Amino acid sequence: MKSEQKDLDYYLNLNWTLIEGTDLDFDGNPYHYIEIKEIPSFTFCAKTIEKARANYKTQLRMTLQVMLEFGDEIPEP
Repeated sequence: MKSEQKDLDYYLNLNWTLIEGTDLDFDGNPYHYIEIKEIPSFTFCAKTIEKARANYKTQLRMTLQVMLEFGDEIPEP
C-alpha cells in the first residue's frame, strides 16, 4: 500500500488556527497581524485586517516550502 505524500498543497489546505491581533509600529501607527498557532515562527503583518487575511497565505506558502525543503516537521492543526 502506497503512503500518501504530504505536499505543499496538502499543508496549504489545512485548517490552520489563526490568531489575529493589532499592535503599534515604532511610530505609533496601528497594524494588524496574523499568527498561526501551530507554526510559532509565522507572523504576517499588514495595515488592515482585510489585507492581512487576503495575503497571509503567500507568506505561509513560502514558509511551508522552506520547511519542506529542509525536512522540518510541520505540526498539523
